[in-house]
Amino acid sequence: MKITVLDGYGLNPGDLSWEPIAQLGELTVFPRTSAEEFYAHAEGADILLTNKTLITVEHIDRLPDLKYIGILATGYNVVDIEAARKHGIPVCNIPAYSTRSVAQMVFALLLAITNRVEHYAEENRKGRWSRNPDFCYWDTPLMELSGKKMGIVGLGHTGMATARIALAFGMEVYACTSKSPLQLGTDIRKSKMEELFSACDVISLNCPLTPETHHLVNPHTLALMKPGAILINTGRGPLVDEEAVAEALRNNTLAAYGADVTSTEPPSADHPLLSAPNAYLTPHIAWATREARLRLMDICERNIRAFLEGKPQNVVNP
Repeated sequence: MKITVLDGYGLNPGDLSWEPIAQLGELTVFPRTSAEEFYAHAEGADILLTNKTLITVEHIDRLPDLKYIGILATGYNVVDIEAARKHGIPVCNIPAYSTRSVAQMVFALLLAITNRVEHYAEENRKGRWSRNPDFCYWDTPLMELSGKKMGIVGLGHTGMATARIALAFGMEVYACTSKSPLQLGTDIRKSKMEELFSACDVISLNCPLTPETHHLVNPHTLALMKPGAILINTGRGPLVDEEAVAEALRNNTLAAYGADVTSTEPPSADHPLLSAPNAYLTPHIAWATREARLRLMDICERNIRAFLEGKPQNVVNP
């Protein structure tokens, strides 16, 4: 069984081992695969593993040996799953491997905004505290999270983990979710979108990207937000109208935007949020803790093993 990883560097830049997967077949790992290199890399593979490399209907039609596609992530929009279904090829993803890491990033971004630790650490490296006439100084607003309202859009695994952290900080949690109030318990208030945007001090986007959630944050929803409100996006870049968010930051109608994602990745050098004030962008690393990547690798190996045993799991195109 020939197993080919099309873009292994993102998952494993060298600190993990491919050996568990290598034990299941003849393994070839390419760090990256460009569109021009696709067929040269994929030809003859029984199993293709991809993270962000697109696998289109044209690719699938021209790969007669292909029997299985594994996605090294949860989202599966990089594969034409309908074309794979027509060819009898199961497409399997990696669900819930990074739940805790992404929820942690929500609060890493939020705390970077509210406490500005990096700003003060850098100022002190320059000697500012040592020269200060008083025992302390601050030149940014500092916010206590306890008692603030946090709105969470999407209460799946990551949204619920985010809610638990928010509750531990003493925040009131509102959620826009399809879950019933009985499923939420007494600590989380089920809210409609407009109520959530208008009531909350912090809004965290933890929903999937669908036609309905595309540009969920737009001039209308931004106008609903309270003065001084903070927006966090660890979901998908296109959940927000990035031009509108940048404009709200420039106009100071949005206090801050923390995001681990942009609409195109990597963003262009003139991306509006790279120069917007109080925009805190990280390079899509919420999923990339070593612990989360180890879980991803383990689930990937178990997915392939289940397929080889005739019982594929985590199939997204049944």
